[in-house]
Amino acid sequence: MPKRQKVQIIACADDPRAAGKTGEVIDEAPPGELTEGRWTVRVDAFWIADVLCESSEIRPI
Repeated sequence: MPKRQKVQIIACADDPRAAGKTGEVIDEAPPGELTEGRWTVRVDAFWIADVLCESSEIRPI
């Protein structure tokens, strides 16, 4: 997934409040061991911090 890719968050084990919201992937490299293979997503919501989502939990828009 390219850097700054807009995504729809389908589900999010890291913070369930993010499900159904949009955001953007902010990783500069593919996810690795540090994030346990999850993407860092900046959520378009004021009260929700950046979340870690599996590839299956997000969809490009």
